[in-house]
Order: sequence, then structure tokens, then C-alpha cells
Amino acid sequence: MAHIVILGAGTGGMPCAYEMRDALGSEHSVTVINASDTFQFVPSNPWVGVGWRQRDDICFPIRPYLEKKGITFIAQAATGIDPGNNRITLASGDTVEYDYLVITTGPRLAFEEVDGSGPEGHTVSICTVDHAERAWQEYQKFLENPGPIVVGAMPFASCFGPAYEYAFILDTDLRKRGMRDKVPMTLVTSEPYIGHLGLGGVGDSRGMMESELRNRHIKWITNARVTRVEEGRMFVEELDEDGEVKKTHEVEFNYSMMLPAFKGVDAVAAVEGLCNPRGFVIIDDKQRNPTYPNIYSAGVCVAIPPVEPTPVPTGAPKTGYMIETMVTAIVQNIKEELNGEQPTHTATWNAICLADMGDTGAAFVALPQIPPRNVNWFRKGKWVHLAKVAFEKYFIRKMKQGTSEPVYEKYILKALKIARLK
Repeated sequence: MAHIVILGAGTGGMPCAYEMRDALGSEHSVTVINASDTFQFVPSNPWVGVGWRQRDDICFPIRPYLEKKGITFIAQAATGIDPGNNRITLASGDTVEYDYLVITTGPRLAFEEVDGSGPEGHTVSICTVDHAERAWQEYQKFLENPGPIVVGAMPFASCFGPAYEYAFILDTDLRKRGMRDKVPMTLVTSEPYIGHLGLGGVGDSRGMMESELRNRHIKWITNARVTRVEEGRMFVEELDEDGEVKKTHEVEFNYSMMLPAFKGVDAVAAVEGLCNPRGFVIIDDKQRNPTYPNIYSAGVCVAIPPVEPTPVPTGAPKTGYMIETMVTAIVQNIKEELNGEQPTHTATWNAICLADMGDTGAAFVALPQIPPRNVNWFRKGKWVHLAKVAFEKYFIRKMKQGTSEPVYEKYILKALKIARLK
């Protein structure tokens, strides 16, 4: 009997556990280790940040749902990995041995890379539900004393969609409150141009996103290297195409949400030969680490090269649909290995995403993620907003049911087909 341990119980780890249990049956044991005992649906955090959702709407306890499927759950942080002995050390000092390890931890939020940023500094975040709740608390204070807002992404950020979402959601919320005229807004992003998204653009994302920002009276600074943040002021170097400083800005704000740089979590990043210099897990096309072939990884924590060089460093995003295909490949490859076969499955490196814009939304499809592409498509419409609201409920319901089916593929591709845009 083999013991498969999954480290992390987010939008990659939970589906991985369910698929693994379904694929391997009761002959093998599956354990999930997660620092928190609560699952959170991260894509809904922008809504939490303006009070449109509450914690209970997007979170649920992990243990009862995993145990119902015969999956062991340990609610502790991992403090170390010893791949030579196939062992994980927990915060309590206890250890867990494994035959196969699947790392789905997500990222470490590297606020320290920009002095004065983050919830302990002068900007808020929507990367976790705790941060999003803090963002909502600060936003309520802001509404009593409105002024400029700055939203965006720091150097080495690799997921730009939530920055755009939050800017547009704030715009929508302020208009509903009749306060938009009191709030100048600026998007500050490390992308080389609006709508780059870490993907080199998708379809006419540049033109459409610039048009949307203009229509909503949101100014922008691209190629932006934020150097530090003080109370009410953000210091930004705007670079040219050669990476030289073209202009410096001091952007004032009463409220700011900035996505931080991502790095690998400490316990994973500390393992020699497992990660790249920023702590992301190195994988081959079968999702395995070349140094430790019984370690697989999926999600935001894996090392993916940038789509293209940019003056300010940007990472490539890992969307939910892509992560789902990584998970499926891992499950099938471990199953093959347990059957004495060589792994043959690879993930579909396609980016398909629904992004909310408050009262409308944008959908993009990049097949594959890295150009040149077979499909390079971007559309906007209220149907995207409605589809994302519905998908939130659908995903959470499926995770509580313990489904092993491909949730993203089934729902999002169906939504695109219904919209006659597939």
C-alpha cells in the first residue's frame, strides 16, 4: 500500500485529493496537510474586499468533507521536507512519511520586497480571505474620508486579473454609493502595457482593457516598479522598453490594494534541488520534480518561465483551468507508477478565465498559454459577471460533494459554449 501526501488544500489540493482517492481506490492511503483547517475560494476575495461577500459565503471546514471520502486530514503547517527520507516535519514536531508527495501549497506573499507594502504596511491585499476582510475594514474607513485610490501589482507579481477585477469592482461599488466623483483612481502595474496579464496579451485585451479603464475614468501607469510605500504615498519608477527609468511618480492615495510578488513557501523553497531561486517547484512535463521524481507539484507554486521578457519582472499566471489539468495529470501519472508503468500524462497548458468587472465581466482564452496560439480570444459582457457568480456557488458545492470530475472544464467551457463563443 502506498501513502500519497498532498501538501496544501486550496483550489488545487482539494480537487487533487478527491481525484486521487477516486483513481486509487481504498488500496492506497491519501493524506492532506494544510496550515488552515478551512478551505477558501480565493477567486471570490475581490468581492469580500468590498463587502459583497462574507467569509462564510466562500469558506468551509475541510475535515468533514475529506474524511467522508476516506482521506486523512492534518491541519498543521509543514516546517520542513526531507526528500531523502520521504518525510515531512510539521509545526508540532511530528513527522509524516510518504511514498509520493504532491505539493499544491500556493505561493508565499513576498510583501517584504517592497518596503512599506502589505497589510502590515500601508497597502491592503485580497490574496487571502483574511487579507480581503482587512481590505473591507479599511475600505469602510475610506468611505468616511474618500480620496484617491491606487490599485495594482508589484514587480514579480504573476496574477494580474485580481488587480483589474478589484479596480473595476471598486469603481462599480463607488458608483452605486454615489461617491465615484469624489475618488480619483489609478492602476499601477508592472505589466509592460494594459491587458498584458502576464500572458503577452490575449486577443484584443490591450485595446479593450484600456477602453474600459478610460470609460471608468481610471488612469494607469505601466512598466511600474514600485520602490516603496509610505502612508498615503506610493513611490513608482516608470521604466522604458530598455528597462531604464523614464519617469518617477509619487502617487497619493487614501486607499490602496497592491498585489505582491509571489515566492515559494519557506518549507518547500528550502529543499535543495527542488525549486528555482524564487522558491517555485521545478517540474518536468509530467509534473514531476527531476531531482526527486516521487515529488509532484501543481498550481501557483510551480515554476513556469515568463511568457516573454519584460522591463519590470512579471510572472506567468496559473489559472484554475490550467491547475485542474495539472492535478489530473498528476493523479493519472501516480496511478500509472503504482501499476508499474511509466507516467504518460501531461497537463493542458491553456489559460481560460472569467474575470469579474463589477457590473460586467471579461473572459479570455489562450490556447496554449505561451504564444504562438491556436486560440487567442478575449470578450466582454454581463454574461461573464453572471457566469462567475454562478461558478463560485458551483465550485464550492462540488468541493463539498467531494467530486472528482473536472469542475473548471465542465463549467467554464459550457459557459463559453452557451455564449456561442467557444
